[in-house]
Amino acid sequence: MDFVSIRVITGDVARLVAFYERALGVRAAWATEDFAELRPAGATLAIAGTRTVPLFAPGSARPADNHSVITEFLVDDVDRVHRDLSGFVTEFVTEPTTMPWGNRSLLLRDPDGNLVNFFTPVTPAAVEKFADRRSAQPVAPAGDHSR
Repeated sequence: MDFVSIRVITGDVARLVAFYERALGVRAAWATEDFAELRPAGATLAIAGTRTVPLFAPGSARPADNHSVITEFLVDDVDRVHRDLSGFVTEFVTEPTTMPWGNRSLLLRDPDGNLVNFFTPVTPAAVEKFADRRSAQPVAPAGDHSR
């Protein structure tokens, strides 16, 4: 089995896609006006409009109603990401903080209120844990389209 993507349901696809394009530094691939995918290294973030929900099961998902999932992105320098996103992100939940498990994390909310964590491993154990992923080009957020 392959884990393929996380899909976020939103009432405003264009707004949420624009936010993640800026925050992740990658362009979205649009399938329809109701569905786009962003593909930073190692993951796919799908963003779909509310009109797609009845295609699966009416009422099965609601936009801006997530209270349990944190979408996480590995970055080279979380403090730089914080500086780059200051003035763009409207709600930082936690400023860059080194967590007990060895990652320096920046927790924020996207325009729909979903939690997003950008993190950089900083302790030797955390660095080792993510070594294979870091060599696969981590996300370069905040408008860096040079990859």
